[in-house]
Amino acid sequence: MGDLAVNIRARAGSNPGQVVDAQNLWNRCLDGEQPAWRALHAQYYPVARGFLRRLGVPPSNVEDACQEVFVQVFRYLARFERRADFKTWLYKLCITQAGRGRRRAALAAALRRVLGRGDAPAAADPHEWSEGEVQRRIQGVLAAMKPMHRTVFVLYELEACTGQEIAQVTGLPAGTIRRRLHDARAEFASLLEGSGT
Repeated sequence: MGDLAVNIRARAGSNPGQVVDAQNLWNRCLDGEQPAWRALHAQYYPVARGFLRRLGVPPSNVEDACQEVFVQVFRYLARFERRADFKTWLYKLCITQAGRGRRRAALAAALRRVLGRGDAPAAADPHEWSEGEVQRRIQGVLAAMKPMHRTVFVLYELEACTGQEIAQVTGLPAGTIRRRLHDARAEFASLLEGSGT
């Protein structure tokens, strides 16, 4: 474990050259020591924030994404296998969070397309939902869709798959994908309208 030692920024009154063993730091975090959590956060928050920015998370969303990554760190640190490097695990959490952000953006864009709002900014419509409300409603609509319609809709609108790729994934004839997508969009719009829009 000696190779997992981490330089933790010195607190006032501590030895400025102090090196804290990562295993010791994690154990202190798991014991609920607030200074250990603060030290972990101070050391790795800039790493996570920079990586999320380089992954393409929009500047306006980076801080929220980074906070969510650290919620995951705090929640799952006990499951972290200490044979791996902490930074590697942190990178994986960042990649997962960036993917969630892209899916949320894709859901919101799909909603605007289905409702015919184009790419107009949310502020242009005073009745526009918050991001959380968009997510809640869309997930509810997706859950209510016919399974094949939901699959085709998600693959095309959210995962940006081609018709040929959808045919390969679903086993549907390539010639029927366009019709299935049309029906899926119609079902999505109908269910969304019925959800209280």
